[in-house]
Amino acid sequence: MGYLFAHFTSRGYDDRECVWFSVSRDGLHWTDLGDGEPALRSEIGTRGIRDPFPVYDPRLGKYFLLATDLNTKSGNWDDFSHRGSRSLLIWESDDLIRWSEPRLEELAPPDAGCAWAPEAVWCVKRDCWLVFWASCVKEEGDPVPKQRIYAALTKDFHSFEPTFQWIEGPNDIIDTDVVRDGEFYYRFSKDDREKTITVEKSRVLVPEDCEGWERVPCPLLDHFDGLEGPAAYWLEGRGQWCLLVDQYRKQTGYLPLVTDDLSSGDFRALDPAEYDLGARLKRHGGVVRIPDEDFARIAPKG
Repeated sequence: MGYLFAHFTSRGYDDRECVWFSVSRDGLHWTDLGDGEPALRSEIGTRGIRDPFPVYDPRLGKYFLLATDLNTKSGNWDDFSHRGSRSLLIWESDDLIRWSEPRLEELAPPDAGCAWAPEAVWCVKRDCWLVFWASCVKEEGDPVPKQRIYAALTKDFHSFEPTFQWIEGPNDIIDTDVVRDGEFYYRFSKDDREKTITVEKSRVLVPEDCEGWERVPCPLLDHFDGLEGPAAYWLEGRGQWCLLVDQYRKQTGYLPLVTDDLSSGDFRALDPAEYDLGARLKRHGGVVRIPDEDFARIAPKG
């Protein structure tokens, strides 16, 4: 068993907004792939890729990669959020080597200004994937447009049920990551006013199936600002959860936090001697566990 990390980077514009891959055996020490070349580029939509997120569907025997259709080479963040692409970029692969051409799925509401940081989590109750992303929308009663998290259900990443609003917060929310542990789903979201990551838990995902999400107090995260792009995954060898947080304000890339129990909210930032994120600066992405045969296929030899 190993791990695949999909991300973008902060290097020159020609290669910055592309998909880059790294691999790890333990989920903490990463080897960059590609020999300095990105794994995937986009020539459709805005011709830019940010926030790539990989998942594996064992029923279909396929990996899927979701990403933001955004090129920031020209323009400004007001344009990107209010007049940007309303589509998600999606690729698929049987072996992590050969990937399909990217396609665009227009899922954001018709009056949305963007569709940012798409991710997916398996919904046990509905027996399908919940795909979710951030969109800037001016809803009834809003003085100005606001970033909320919207979602749609799918079984194959080709056909989607109608989009619905999934997260409404007091402030703009632009990044969300979800994992399941035991009976609970844990949701990590970026509060874009406070610039912090909040944590919530619920037994079910879809709004009509549950009474709401419960806030999980996290002493470290509640007062740790300048973070975005949360990415949580299980560290098999340590019996712990890892939460990667992108320190965008410092422009230093990801920092791993670990906990023995997500419900406790007790995270610890790892010492630099405990991990190695590789030579490439990694920006907002996602991690998926992969079996040994897939790891051997894509990992550097020797």
